[in-house]
Amino acid sequence: MKSNPILNLLLLLSLTCCKPAIKKQKTDYVDPLIGTGTFGHVYPGPLRPFGMVQLSPDTHNKGWNWCSGYHFSDSTIMGFSHLHLSGTGCPDMGDILIMPVTGKPKFNPGSKENPSEGYRSRFTKENEIAKPGYYSVILDDYNIKVELTATERVGLHRYTFPGSEEAYIIIDLGHGMDDKTINSRIVINDNNKVSGYRHSAGFIRDQHIFFHAEFSKPALDIISYTDGKTRNEKRVEGEICKMILKFKTSPQEKILVKVGLSTVSEASALNNMTTEVPGWDFDKIAEKSEEIWNNELSGIEIDTDEDVQKTIFYTALYHTMISPNLISDIDGSYRGWDGINHQNKEMKYFTNFSLWDTYRATHPFYLLMFPERNNEFICSMLQRYKETGELPIMEYGINETFCMIGNHVISVIANAFLKNWDGFDKDLAYEAVKHSSLSSDFNYKSDWDKYMRYGYLPSDSIIHESVSRTLEFTFNDWCVAQMAKKLGNMEDYRYFSERAGFYKNLFDPETLLMRGRKSDGSWVSPFDPIKISHDATGGGEYTEGNAWQYSWHVQHDINGLIDLMGGEKVFASMLDSLFSFDTNVYGDGLTVDVTGLIGQYVHGNEPCHHVAYLYNYAGQAWKTQEMVHRIKTTLYGAGRDGLCGNDDCGQMSAWFIFSSLGFYPVTPGADYYVIGTPSYKKSTIHLPNGKTFTVLAKNLSEDNFYIQSAMLNGKKYSKSFIYIRDLEQGGIIEFTMGTEPQKSWGTSPEDRPVQRIEK
Repeated sequence: MKSNPILNLLLLLSLTCCKPAIKKQKTDYVDPLIGTGTFGHVYPGPLRPFGMVQLSPDTHNKGWNWCSGYHFSDSTIMGFSHLHLSGTGCPDMGDILIMPVTGKPKFNPGSKENPSEGYRSRFTKENEIAKPGYYSVILDDYNIKVELTATERVGLHRYTFPGSEEAYIIIDLGHGMDDKTINSRIVINDNNKVSGYRHSAGFIRDQHIFFHAEFSKPALDIISYTDGKTRNEKRVEGEICKMILKFKTSPQEKILVKVGLSTVSEASALNNMTTEVPGWDFDKIAEKSEEIWNNELSGIEIDTDEDVQKTIFYTALYHTMISPNLISDIDGSYRGWDGINHQNKEMKYFTNFSLWDTYRATHPFYLLMFPERNNEFICSMLQRYKETGELPIMEYGINETFCMIGNHVISVIANAFLKNWDGFDKDLAYEAVKHSSLSSDFNYKSDWDKYMRYGYLPSDSIIHESVSRTLEFTFNDWCVAQMAKKLGNMEDYRYFSERAGFYKNLFDPETLLMRGRKSDGSWVSPFDPIKISHDATGGGEYTEGNAWQYSWHVQHDINGLIDLMGGEKVFASMLDSLFSFDTNVYGDGLTVDVTGLIGQYVHGNEPCHHVAYLYNYAGQAWKTQEMVHRIKTTLYGAGRDGLCGNDDCGQMSAWFIFSSLGFYPVTPGADYYVIGTPSYKKSTIHLPNGKTFTVLAKNLSEDNFYIQSAMLNGKKYSKSFIYIRDLEQGGIIEFTMGTEPQKSWGTSPEDRPVQRIEK
């Protein structure tokens, strides 16, 4: 019987057409390379959510652009280290670097300008693959394919070598991000087991990291290096230790390396490694990482026809789950904040709290979507208080850095406290936040005696950034007051409520801006309201900002600020001016933190993050919708420059997540979110209590971003805010969108959010 080619072709076409399309997973929409260009300061390498290990390529380790160790502008790689900071403005970590090479081995990485002088290798962006739980690249100078994956405490490398008599793997404990190695140690056992230790100081003043590494085949030889001297010893200890392991490889031979970390000891690192990665199945570990990330990312479903919108959203969601980071071992051991090793098998502990940034939206997001984890973070903060007598301010690597101002740990604890979260000791929590608001012993950026004597921090004292510090302390004071009230401690409530109003003492009725004031009550003069100041300069009245940007930093008494400015019309007009300034006009002192500009509004830095939502309080909700839409669509993207400023441990990303869903926590600790404008025709939030809250946007399009009307659970809804309890009970809010502003929606006094210091 002859075959009919036409019939066969039709049959083939029918089978092809009937084949079901493969449904994309959430991880398919995550691109860890977004934000690795310009100022995002994120890294592309793999980790598990909030894991101890962040295994990633380092393209350079000096300078502001390389705070995370990776910048997309680079074309060479130094190696692959196991600890990184995500989106910060200060460089550190980069501990335990490993690099595979071929040819004559070298102990130094060489320069970006001349990589051939060291072990650094060129690479091409087209050969990079980055996704949650997996990274790969080809090292062009050595023709080695590198693949990386990770568990919580273990990094797993897979190197595919060419055939070579001179294949090497380098371990460099002198490598770090702009820090200094104080001492280190490397010990080789059985030619395929290596353990060691690195103690460093930099932005993180006292970092201790232990490791245990194993190789899938034994080394033929080793070359060791200690403090500039080459030797052949299997145990080396000194300031800077390095080791080169030699192998002979056949074409396309794979050598795997698994590296366990610990803050406690090499033995603990070994236990972490053998428990989490007992074998050598790289693909199984990578697949498990992808599964875990898919589960975490599936908490929110968005319905949009544009894949690029999904990529921006799920990458932002991914970035919110990178920090804080685990410090406790599989057996509950951890190096404490007191420098002593402890053990608690009942609790996981974490570090890397970028609280000046993350109190605004990141921790409120955790409280909404990951309350159990947020509880672990708070318990870590309280454990530090028990060990040292102090709560964190800006903590990285189990060390206080003091790099920013305020006591915003208070907001994080108060927000959970006021939501009746039961996972931590409430009495201890209040004791800790009250102590942090009264003691100057630990926080050198506070002076409570002057604060109480003058009702503000005077600019002619030793306190720099006096305006910013005063404003941020008053918000923290409001948070303490709310906790005191809930506990029935009315004396403390009245005391801290009074302090919460101190911001009024820096309001200049002539300029309608917050202005520096001297101890004699006079204003700082001359006054340049657009002059940018930065804490690194040791001067100025503002922190990484100016008077126009900081005058709105009254998150706890927004209606009080409206009154000071002369009413809602003046308040809204001042907001209009903020957003319409000529962005090319600045005073002296422009800094790298001033990015993502809309007029004088700076989205690339955190103090402005709530400001676009303030129009709602003045009865002009349509302007909030307009400005939030503009920020979302012009200052976030799917390219390597998709973040207009430092991600700051997830805060830039958390702003986008909330704002894309259609609401934002303007005042962490308050019982409502302020409504902006939704980005997707349907968003489904799977809440941790098992309920679902859905946001629908009818007639939504690129131009139809103005809310015309709303329904909450089938009933007309005219408020420009939503109570958190209504969201957490589950339900549906449905917005009807239009091209033109609807100036009657959310504008009547009873429909606006109200935020005042209670009398």
